Amino acid sequence: MSKRPTAVLDRAMTVFLAAVERGGNALPHPGTLFALLAGVIVVISAIAARTGVEVVHPGTGELIRPVSLATVEGLHRILTEMVTNFTSFAPLGTVLVAMLGIGVLESSGLIAAALRLLVLSAPKRLLTFVLVLAGVLSNTASEIGYVLLVPLGGIIFLGAGRHPMAGLAAAFAGVSGGYSANLLLGTIDPLLAGLSEEAARIVDDGYRVNPAANYYFMVVSTFIIAGAGTWVTERVVIPRLGPYEGSTETQAGDSDVMRALSDVEKRGLYAALAATAVFVLFLLWGTVPADGFLRNPDDGGLLRSPFLSGIVAFIFIGGLLIGVAYGVATGAFRNDADVMNGMGKTISTLGTYLVLVFFAAQFVAYFNWTNLGLIMAVKGAEWLRGSGMGGIPLMLSFVVLSSIINLFMGSASAKWAIMAPVFVPMFMLLGYTPELTQTAYRVGDSTTNIIAPMMSYFALIVAFFERYDRRSGIGTVVATMLPYTLTFLACWSVLLVVWMLLGLPVGPGAGLRL
Repeated sequence: MSKRPTAVLDRAMTVFLAAVERGGNALPHPGTLFALLAGVIVVISAIAARTGVEVVHPGTGELIRPVSLATVEGLHRILTEMVTNFTSFAPLGTVLVAMLGIGVLESSGLIAAALRLLVLSAPKRLLTFVLVLAGVLSNTASEIGYVLLVPLGGIIFLGAGRHPMAGLAAAFAGVSGGYSANLLLGTIDPLLAGLSEEAARIVDDGYRVNPAANYYFMVVSTFIIAGAGTWVTERVVIPRLGPYEGSTETQAGDSDVMRALSDVEKRGLYAALAATAVFVLFLLWGTVPADGFLRNPDDGGLLRSPFLSGIVAFIFIGGLLIGVAYGVATGAFRNDADVMNGMGKTISTLGTYLVLVFFAAQFVAYFNWTNLGLIMAVKGAEWLRGSGMGGIPLMLSFVVLSSIINLFMGSASAKWAIMAPVFVPMFMLLGYTPELTQTAYRVGDSTTNIIAPMMSYFALIVAFFERYDRRSGIGTVVATMLPYTLTFLACWSVLLVVWMLLGLPVGPGAGLRL
């Protein structure tokens, strides 16, 4: 392809993204946004209480009216329950506990070694597929895919005689575009499930959302995204980029990333594999027998069993055992202090998250206290029911809405904390489970990550592209990644439609209809 059409497309993308970037930059920090929204809820509750608006609770038949927080009683409640709003916020504990286990895996060096082994040992004909797949799997450990796998993709493609920017694109597509897909549960699963549970309780006080609520759908999505990413890379991105005209020499520091696993690392992987086998056998022992000790003691089932209810605990225990096995075998962990410091290092990166959660917890609590969430859900459900839209058009519309909002607000948890209290109850009143709504949100949220300048690692990806082409910029990255977004959005939406038509559960005990 000539450089002129490419330059025109890059300029057009730059103009478009400049507008998106200005809109995104106009938004305050997510923590500030939630603080402002909490204040707005107080004001709106006072106005709504004076309007006389009311709805009938569809489950109990009770008449629901808005409750004003702009009163002495409201002030007292805000002051006296501020701490418990924070400490009882469902996503807080689940994320912290899960991150302790994942922190051990990461600080031991196991995740970095496993990703290198996966990509470097892949046959050439499967290189692209394995690279995208590794990107998807890297999401278990949060941001490591961005800082390790994306640059590794460029280096590997360059070493294989292919365009390095295609390698960057393939890895980035898997890491960020396939953010919600995985074969394992990651930190995002309990985080979103906790927010969904809080939102579901606006309608049903006893509703529980399992952290594995989307597991079945996301396992299948892993291979759909890996296949789609491979197709886009080979059929669209590589032909568009053409032959690489830059230097074919690896840069300083690349040799360490490209090196084969050392004997020490191999020994660590064997130890980690043995620990994984022991842990899996323990889980099978507790779940496979009809009277297994991890099954529900009342009916012997798995639906409300300690196994599913304790998924976060198993993420922590598994990460701890397997990470310690690798760290001890490689010498990364010489004593218990090293393990604890590894956990502490990971938790120390969550300072901003804790601030965000504090204000998000207040916002969600105010939304519940004022009955505004329930009133909006009932009114919205009545409007949607009157529109005649079926379940599939509704969910696809929600996917598109989520993907558009993602362009302006990068944090998946921050967006869901705002959207869940409205859409989860609304769709529940239409008969759809919070788990299905969460699935649709995750599809939309993931697909536009790779073209969203507000995504926290986007600037880093631009820098990686500039490494191989000094003329690269935001427009270049988006022009390269846009085919992935469109393909992922189409493939994932088709999968969601097929899933709904077949009536399959999106996760353990997580059906589509209430």
